[in-house]
Amino acid sequence: MSLKIQPLADRVVVEPQAAETKTASGLYIPDSAKEKPQQGKVAAVGNGKEDHKMTVKVGDTVLYGKYAGTELKLDGNDYLIMREDDILAIV
Repeated sequence: MSLKIQPLADRVVVEPQAAETKTASGLYIPDSAKEKPQQGKVAAVGNGKEDHKMTVKVGDTVLYGKYAGTELKLDGNDYLIMREDDILAIV
């Protein structure tokens, strides 16, 4: 995945996973009721800081907070740019 953006310091660009459109029991979820996804794939990683070595790498699937990051639209795709500290876990 080659992006035209390079995050700085401890920032990470994440491509959010698509929101669920159907429940486990087969009901379709309307757009107004869909939950914001909290899982995504790392698309780009900054170089870190002197006192902070980056843990995640491009291609990792991560979990992040519900309101983490800033939304970004690039080449027709939606991304989130956030600090590595906003990432809760690598799946």
